[in-house]
Amino acid sequence: MTGKTATLYRMETPEHKCPYGLKSRHLLRSKGYTVEDNLLTSREAVDAFKAEHGVKTTPQTFIDGKRIGGYEALETHLGVAKAKKETTYTPVIALFSVSALLAFAVAWQSDTPIVSLHTVEYFIAIAMVLLGLQKLTNIEAFATMFLNYDLLARRWVPYGRIYPFAEAGAGLLMLAGSLIWLASPVALFIGTIGAVSVFRAVYIERRKLKCACMGGESRVPLGFISLTENLIMIAMAIWMPLRMYGVI
Repeated sequence: MTGKTATLYRMETPEHKCPYGLKSRHLLRSKGYTVEDNLLTSREAVDAFKAEHGVKTTPQTFIDGKRIGGYEALETHLGVAKAKKETTYTPVIALFSVSALLAFAVAWQSDTPIVSLHTVEYFIAIAMVLLGLQKLTNIEAFATMFLNYDLLARRWVPYGRIYPFAEAGAGLLMLAGSLIWLASPVALFIGTIGAVSVFRAVYIERRKLKCACMGGESRVPLGFISLTENLIMIAMAIWMPLRMYGVI
C-alpha cells in the first residue's frame, strides 16, 4: 500500500455515465491511488455539487484535501504527457497497414497467391476505398482543407465534396474488377489533378500544409506521401484496363 488516496466526484446517472469521470478514476488507480469514488447520480446532485464547490464541470478530483480539478487538470498534476497536435504520419501508416492486411485476406480467400500483382491491385483499391471513407466522415471539413491546395477545387468548389465519392467509388469498382471503363478514367482524372496540385503547392510554391487525404482533421503533412498516393492511383488507372482487356 502506498498510502496515496484521492477523492473523486463524477456524474453517473441512468442516462449518462461521464467518460472523463471513468478516465479520471482509471488514471488515479494507474498511478497507485486509492480512489474514494463518489457518484453524482442525478442532475440535481451534479448542480448542487457545482454550486457548493464553485466549479462549472465534473468530474472533480481532490488530493490531500486540495481540489485538483477536471481530467485535464489531473493529467497535469500527475505529470502525464499529453499528445501534442503536431504533424504525424501515424494515421497514414495505420491506414495503409490495414489496407495491406485486407489485401492479403482477400487474396487468401480467393486462392490468389499472396505475393502477386493481384494482391497489389487489391491493396491499392482497398486503400482508395479507406481514404475515401476517411474523407466522408466529415466531408465539409475535408472540402474546406482541400481548398488550400487543390487546383480544381479552387476553381469549382463542389469538386471538394465530389472527390471522396469518386475516390471510394473507383476503388470499389477496381476491387470488384467491374466497370473498369468507368473506374479507370475517374481514378486517372482525380489522381492527375491531385498530383499536379500537390507538386505545385509543395515543390514549387514551397508551402507547408496539412494533407486532406486523411480527412478534414488531418495532421499529416502535405508532401511526398501525398504525391506518391496520387501517382499510384494514376498507375492503377492505367494498369487495370490494360490487364482487364488483355493488352498486357
